[in-house]
Amino acid sequence: MTSVEIPASKPEISKPAILAPADRAAPAKGRLSLPAGVRPFQLNWPYIIVIAGYHALALLAFMPGWFSWSGLILAMLLTHLCGLFGINLCYHRLLTHRGLKCPKWLEHSMVVVAMSCLQETPARWVAIHRRHHQFADEQPDPHSPLASFLWAHVGWILVHQPELSRLGIYERYAKDILRDPFYVALERHGWLVWINLIQMPLFFAAGFAVAWLMGQSPGAAAQTGLSILMFGVFVRTVLVWHITWAVNSVTHLWGYRSYETDEDSRNNFVVGMISNGEGWHNNHHADPRSARHGHRWWEMDNTWLTIRFLERIGLATDVVAPSAHIKAQAAKARLVTRGPDGVPVD
Repeated sequence: MTSVEIPASKPEISKPAILAPADRAAPAKGRLSLPAGVRPFQLNWPYIIVIAGYHALALLAFMPGWFSWSGLILAMLLTHLCGLFGINLCYHRLLTHRGLKCPKWLEHSMVVVAMSCLQETPARWVAIHRRHHQFADEQPDPHSPLASFLWAHVGWILVHQPELSRLGIYERYAKDILRDPFYVALERHGWLVWINLIQMPLFFAAGFAVAWLMGQSPGAAAQTGLSILMFGVFVRTVLVWHITWAVNSVTHLWGYRSYETDEDSRNNFVVGMISNGEGWHNNHHADPRSARHGHRWWEMDNTWLTIRFLERIGLATDVVAPSAHIKAQAAKARLVTRGPDGVPVD
């Protein structure tokens, strides 16, 4: 079986130019049409029902009688860890862009964490994201905000897109993923659903057990268990969804541009902070294979720091750092930004 080609941000733009400070907020392209075959809309009812149900239960967790500070802290911690290890490090930088390698036991473990966030199977997530890079902010892009913000954020998930049919995108974009029997099994046996169902009683049982051991009555312990379930599963999943969706929508509309790429990717400070580095999206489109997205000292990239830690302890190898061209352009930009006399210029 031949290896799949991993599309870069655009094959013909191999060395993006650094942008002068005055050009870093260049106006967006014109409005795009939706991807081919979308109209007339065919609603994806299973996805609509699940997404609406998770949001309703996440909101219910904040109602009196269900809310708990321990549950909220748990949700915030798991949002950070599941998003970092599952979506950012595993699905995106490892599987999609091959920016590093990990032992299979660690890779597969992180895949299970990613699937607990209910963001598609590995092969489908990778295939859709590779297609996005190939056609970023062009009509075939599955989720460009130039079609509309709502479309990029969630709308593209709620309707059928013929161009994203599983066989079609797998054949073109995910052959390498499906060489691993583990990923084939995930596709064939519905493990995305099973993982998300299995975690629910586990969270309830953990919350019930801790509360009961701390002396709560069985009724109170059951209520605590339900609170832990709602925060640990539903609130956490919804938060990870919106953080991931914000990378698709917000970072192609608002922010600054450090590199002249042929799409509208932006570096967005807020998304960069809450997404553990995924919001430095212009940097990423300029150098897609790099496992490091934050290029400046203040562009915090916790996912990159985690990768460096895994590399230091021998659990990550072949880590792809920013290319020599990107480093040279970044150094040049710092000199230009400060001016010949060392004084910063606007």
